[in-house]
Amino acid sequence: MENALVPELSVTDWQKSRDFYCDLIGFSVLYDRPEEGFVFLTLGRAQIMLDQIGIGRDFHGSDAAPAYPFGRGMNLQIMVPALAPILERLEDAKIPLHLPLEEKWYRRGGIEVGNRQFIVADPDGYLLRLFEDLGERPLTG
Repeated sequence: MENALVPELSVTDWQKSRDFYCDLIGFSVLYDRPEEGFVFLTLGRAQIMLDQIGIGRDFHGSDAAPAYPFGRGMNLQIMVPALAPILERLEDAKIPLHLPLEEKWYRRGGIEVGNRQFIVADPDGYLLRLFEDLGERPLTG
């Protein structure tokens, strides 16, 4: 079943992006349309679509062609079962982190929710905030 919100990212090379998301991050291909430069990916409950610029439909105007890094001002938070294997694969591929691994607690009402997280840029510069859930704790003053 598809989620209510599934981002579709315009990419310069759908196969290169697919390989990044699948081989390094851990996504799987749910389906693709190679003739359109399109792929639908899934990882747990996270879903994302990649669409190559210039093959299928483009959603930018001719006066607003995308420029690297794409997705400026936005990061996609993606829950993963474990960060360690992803970090190892990124290190082996010599892909730098945009934000190093950290433990961060966020206030939500009367509690705090924790994430162990880092941010990495995909081949087109979209920022991915990958995280493991650390659970909840009482709000500290």
